Amino acid sequence: MAHFYPARLGFKPLPTLQLLWFSVLLTAPLTALAQQRTAVSGTVGSSTGAPIEYATVTLHRAADSTVVKTEFSNGQGAFRLEAAGGSYLVSAVQVGYGRYWSPAFELTAEGLTLPGIKLTASRVTALKEVKVTARKPLFEHLADRTVVNVADSPLSAGSTTLDVLSRAPGVTVSTGDVLGLRGRTGLLVVIDGKRTPLTGTELADYLRSLPAEQLQSIELITNPPAQYDAQGGAGVIAINLKKDQRLGTNGSVNAGYGRGEYGKFTTGLALNHRRKNLNVYGNYAYADRRGFFRHNFNRQYAESALLPAASSVLANEQLTHLRSHTGKVGLDVNLSKRTTLGISASGLASETNSRTANNTQLFGAQGETTSRFTSLADQDLNRPSVAANLYFRHAFADSATARTLSADADIAQYRTTRLLALNTYYEQPAYSPRLLSGDQGTTLTIKSVKTDFSAPLPYRARLEAGAKVTRIISDNNVAFVRTANGMSALDPAISNQFRYEENVNAAYVSVRRATSKSTLQAGLRAEQTNTLAATVGSTSRERHYFQLFPSALLQRTLNERHGLALSVARRIDRPSYGQLNPLRAYSDASSYRAGNPDLQLQTSYNIELTHMYRQKFSTTLTYAQTDQPIVSAVQLSEDGGRLVVNRDANLKTQHTYSLALDAPFELAKWWTLNANGVVYYSRFQGTLAGTPLDRGQPAFTLAANNSFGLSNGWTAELNGNFQSGEIWGFEVSRARGQVAAGVQKSLWEKQGTLRLNMADIFYTMPGRATSTYYNFSESFRVAQDTRVVTASLTYRFGNSKVAAARKRTVGADDELRRAGQ
Repeated sequence: MAHFYPARLGFKPLPTLQLLWFSVLLTAPLTALAQQRTAVSGTVGSSTGAPIEYATVTLHRAADSTVVKTEFSNGQGAFRLEAAGGSYLVSAVQVGYGRYWSPAFELTAEGLTLPGIKLTASRVTALKEVKVTARKPLFEHLADRTVVNVADSPLSAGSTTLDVLSRAPGVTVSTGDVLGLRGRTGLLVVIDGKRTPLTGTELADYLRSLPAEQLQSIELITNPPAQYDAQGGAGVIAINLKKDQRLGTNGSVNAGYGRGEYGKFTTGLALNHRRKNLNVYGNYAYADRRGFFRHNFNRQYAESALLPAASSVLANEQLTHLRSHTGKVGLDVNLSKRTTLGISASGLASETNSRTANNTQLFGAQGETTSRFTSLADQDLNRPSVAANLYFRHAFADSATARTLSADADIAQYRTTRLLALNTYYEQPAYSPRLLSGDQGTTLTIKSVKTDFSAPLPYRARLEAGAKVTRIISDNNVAFVRTANGMSALDPAISNQFRYEENVNAAYVSVRRATSKSTLQAGLRAEQTNTLAATVGSTSRERHYFQLFPSALLQRTLNERHGLALSVARRIDRPSYGQLNPLRAYSDASSYRAGNPDLQLQTSYNIELTHMYRQKFSTTLTYAQTDQPIVSAVQLSEDGGRLVVNRDANLKTQHTYSLALDAPFELAKWWTLNANGVVYYSRFQGTLAGTPLDRGQPAFTLAANNSFGLSNGWTAELNGNFQSGEIWGFEVSRARGQVAAGVQKSLWEKQGTLRLNMADIFYTMPGRATSTYYNFSESFRVAQDTRVVTASLTYRFGNSKVAAARKRTVGADDELRRAGQ
């Protein structure tokens, strides 16, 4: 077995301390140019004159109301907002009060103190004093991303994270469980700022194990700047888990039960203790979900030199039982007013037991039956994972625009154990029964250290720079034993060991400058990559490459109604360990899944032009060129016969054009509609399995989400989405979609929430697709237990007082929640 270490290639990863000094030295000459700031201050009180604590006070540019900075009022209602000189507005809001807007004012070098701000109690919330909980809108369309606030959605109850993503605007989940965004695949998925190193069905299974009750929000970022990893040609999906912000000791419990054809149970507990300089938190969730997958296949085999033309029909029904445990514990310590140290650990352990019953018939060229057999596949799949993070944050001054330094160290391990017993019974010809036993194990370890530095520059500019080192090691082994006529023997042709190692060393620099009408951000990220893929008995594959990833964003406010934004970026998608792993995973006696060790990375150039109308309605035109795009392909196995393998492969080029429209409508005071539509065209070029390809097809997705604020504490939600037929490489899929509805009721003075929902009401989620090659074609239909009715109850206890938000710099935890200063 070959072993690989970065030092062997002449590269020695920088230790964390050197990385910290690297960022400081990189930016020190520029921070000396930082300009003197001025400030606007004031107080916020009620109509009776009582000070209001934790009111949200926001500074806006007077020209276009763009947000410059946000702070919270203190215990005396006072606030202070630092900024460069210019024309501004101030808004103030607090739960239970209406929003206040100040007249426009000029901020000079001497600073400004505003007259006392008085908030008027809202008619809706004044009835219950301050026992009212603010509810964020379900969708927030920001300049560089779309935020889906999952926590308050009635549809999240009893769902999985994959269910929630399938209803998000512009997101698609293919019949093969591949995530897409605005018509493209190749996404970086992160959970609480940590990269999830899984793709395809492995990622889908992981997201099915994570209950939606643990989600706070999901961010969809199509063109991230240089601060983000370059991985993810189609963008980033950032999943943010819940974290209680209330002071004192508090928590929540929840339980829910759903029923489709089979039952689905979820429950969870969260505890938090927060005081001035310390925060201790922990949460746990358990899910017990039963369901099914029903696959029907029709396959056509062309005549070859060894075999005549034939066809086959397969019917698979897989019954699944998933049990998962997820949890997280953490500690944040404020060493000083400007310095925070924290540590956290999280884990997810899932066990899936499944039984797949298969019936297969093979027909000759004249339609006569030539073979008939059945198989039963019993599979036990265990996937425990653990992760730990140590972070440090320091601001060099009290100002929100001060220089900041952060550092993070992360380690995570994902383990997989797959036990298989595949029994095959032959009716025609009458062979004796056969058993294929499989024992497969995988250990994936990820280690990373990173540091980020941020500092103000003259002329309303800000500098950000940093470095990151990541190391991934994946050890895999599988042993298959064949049993026939009472004799068992290891099959060495499909039993093996595979090791994959990846080392990525990255550094970035980014500058952002804002004026009253324009924002310009330019960045450059450099990544040096070393990989090794080694299979016992085969030659090791080493790859070493250095790549630059420039990015730029220009936003311009034309007038009070119209604004434009243009962004360009270069991105990369490195094959994951699973996509490279050649070891097999059988689903039935005639089909298996395997990786491709010859898979190459794909790179893309992306350009987006966005028009904003009234800061609400957006229209985005996108073009992307992807070189060596990675697509999932169904092919005849190299073993010969009628065995079929599903593996990823590279094509030559993919061109994608898309037009996305996002429109929120307030149809009534109690009814909000968020509509989203994406029209796209993808053209694929290349050759695979001796079959040339050059084709494209227009496609579109539509999504509409209705939110209803009803009386007596009731709210409701109605969601519908539709995915037209599309072409993806050699696969042509048919249209599908779903409609879901839910209601929720606040109980016990808003300490409890009762939710009831139904997903896929009309059962329109089953998918159909066809793949065609010169010597083989396959059509299939797949259906799951997606039509489910769920009821759940959540109860919150403890102190309801919310802590003021602390100014934190961006590190691994917040890596994908970054907003412009």
